[in-house]
Amino acid sequence: MSDLGAGFGYLMKGQRWVARHGRWFGFGLLPGLVTLVVYAGALIGLGYGADDLVGWATPFADDWSSPWQGLLRTGLTALVFVFGLFLAVITFTAVTLLVGQPFYESLSEEVDRSEGGEVPESGLPLWQELWISARDSVRILLRVALYGIILFACGFIPVVGQTVVPAIGFCVSGYFLAEELTAVALQRRGMVLKDRLVLLRGRRLLVLGFGVPLVLSFLIPFVAVFLMPGAVAGATLLARDLVDPDPDPDNGPGTADSGDAPAPRAWSA
Repeated sequence: MSDLGAGFGYLMKGQRWVARHGRWFGFGLLPGLVTLVVYAGALIGLGYGADDLVGWATPFADDWSSPWQGLLRTGLTALVFVFGLFLAVITFTAVTLLVGQPFYESLSEEVDRSEGGEVPESGLPLWQELWISARDSVRILLRVALYGIILFACGFIPVVGQTVVPAIGFCVSGYFLAEELTAVALQRRGMVLKDRLVLLRGRRLLVLGFGVPLVLSFLIPFVAVFLMPGAVAGATLLARDLVDPDPDPDNGPGTADSGDAPAPRAWSA
């Protein structure tokens, strides 16, 4: 359980890092602000159109008597909006990271530089980095969508659907949110998606301790934008210690250690 607290500690360390480096905080805000405007419009549209969507999808309930028709459609409308919000929380980070790839790469490199040791660089042109990020984000989002559909269906189970299922949903969201954020630093270290997932699975509680509080805070309007720079900084610090959990003090901080981390693989476009 100590890993849960340690994961939350990395989130706080990242926020403190950007607080001490105000220029980088402002630099990291820009992609989130752009993405927020787009997502706010999409969620407002979903809020207005969810009831019409549910009405179209449930024609069998047109002749139901009150209150059963209202209960069914109100419940489904709420689930549709919650599902949309669930996807928004996950995809917000992916889209923001894609839009802000050059911004967050520079921010992550600066965190590495401030911590000492080697500052890894991918050595790839920007277009190829964007392609790899977009491709990996789609793969992650497909996984999230699959979990989302399963959890959406489980939401109809009495009691369990209103208690256990939301808790699992936050854990799933937090895990993949942490993956998206640590990807910025781990991609620069040459780690492909498969290896990143293996690395994170080895420290699930640590990853959840970082990601779940971030997901919960992202539910508050505008908070995601202001936490993103610190989240990227914290994820970089987390990635450093995941890859090099016990650096040799004689070689200085950031020195690679074989540990249990997967060996980086060569990039493939």
